[in-house]
Amino acid sequence: MNDFLQYLAEPVALRTLWSCVVIGFVDGYVSALVVLRRSSLQIGAVSCALLPGIALGILLFGLGQWSALVGAVVAGLLVGLSSLFVARSSALHHDAALSIIHSAAFALGYVILVRLGLQQRVDDWLFGNILSMSFADLCVAYAVGALALLGITIFQRPLLLWLFDPRTAASLGLPTRTINYAVYALIVLALVSSLQAVGALLTLGLLVAPAGIMRLLTNRASTMFLGAGLIGAGCSAIAFFVSYPLNLHLGATIILLLGVVFCLAWLFGKKEQTH
Repeated sequence: MNDFLQYLAEPVALRTLWSCVVIGFVDGYVSALVVLRRSSLQIGAVSCALLPGIALGILLFGLGQWSALVGAVVAGLLVGLSSLFVARSSALHHDAALSIIHSAAFALGYVILVRLGLQQRVDDWLFGNILSMSFADLCVAYAVGALALLGITIFQRPLLLWLFDPRTAASLGLPTRTINYAVYALIVLALVSSLQAVGALLTLGLLVAPAGIMRLLTNRASTMFLGAGLIGAGCSAIAFFVSYPLNLHLGATIILLLGVVFCLAWLFGKKEQTH
């Protein structure tokens, strides 16, 4: 306990705690879009596609902060859009096309990074290492967070109309295709901003579980955004105080706590089916 109290007195501890809260709140807030859009499996596939983007960015431009970041963003966008193109131009379903493309891309990224001698960094990119987040990482996370919160809050009503009744939204003159691409791009940016914190394999939990928990507790879609953000921030903060004394991986502890809260919400939340 004394070691933990000494750790809390260090500047890095406060920075880590603040990063957990901000990333947890932003990803939780954005997770409402993922759950209401019913695209959890698609986003899970895209999160795994971040690794090959990092690998190609490093291969082309060297090991640097921005090469890995830009590569991850480009890969996430390309995998999602290419799978949609394949599905529309063939008899293959979108989910099947996405699964094939993202698994092949993930394997390619892993092979490249191992060949480059970056095995240790691979573990950080897969499972996260929030303690190693640099000032640039934090700036990216805060910038994406501000963009996501501002955009979703301002356009929440047209977004909800588009999510629940896209035909009516189109008849009212809303640019539904542009909204679809913008929402997808925003989710990819949220994935990338939390990559350093919880990794490509675990970030899906932070972008689905908070809103999934809220969905079990309320039928009001308008309250899901703030509620999911608070759940994401709360579980991330609690994980910070739990992981260090127990010597647990912080990113994995965040997702584990979200899983526990989800089970509790399922047991004691609303039981009626909602659509």
